[in-house]
Amino acid sequence: MKTSKTTITFFVSLITILVSSNSFGQANQIRQSQKSSVTQYVGVDTQITINYSRPAVKGRVVWGNMVPYGLASGDRYSNGKPFPWRAGANENTTIELNNEVKIEGTALAAGKYSIHMIPSETDWIIIFNKNNNQWGSFSYDESADVLRVTVTPVEAPFQEFLIYNFGNITENSVVAFLHWEKLKIPFQINLN
Repeated sequence: MKTSKTTITFFVSLITILVSSNSFGQANQIRQSQKSSVTQYVGVDTQITINYSRPAVKGRVVWGNMVPYGLASGDRYSNGKPFPWRAGANENTTIELNNEVKIEGTALAAGKYSIHMIPSETDWIIIFNKNNNQWGSFSYDESADVLRVTVTPVEAPFQEFLIYNFGNITENSVVAFLHWEKLKIPFQINLN
């Protein structure tokens, strides 16, 4: 009888520990910058999907500070090499296309690409890169770029959490854009 009570106490304790550690592990997995995705169809069957994570402003100065103008200074994560902004948070922001399109007038083949940006006070460079499965832009490799376009940001109403979306939709084109803080960074996508 004493062995049964000891065994029951042991199993109850073990279950309590497992439940507690599982709950603690889940709490640690909550992301400050939640994942999101947006998809737009253009024409008959061209699908454009952007996957990204959504950082918040949280009262910070974003442009030229939290997100520096030009390349970010190299650090221990980038092995001292300067790097562009990841155009979101966490893993690479990606764009996936099932058909070839034109971005700002230049052809981009069907595929999945990471998006990186080099901001400035006037014009921004948007980079589409073959390496699409990285954490941020720390290991960004310029030799894997497939397209770079230059666009002009526009002022927009305040947006706390970064979003990507689509506007100016026609039967053969759309404008994709990043909107965060008080800026939109648009890029034109046309069917090829």
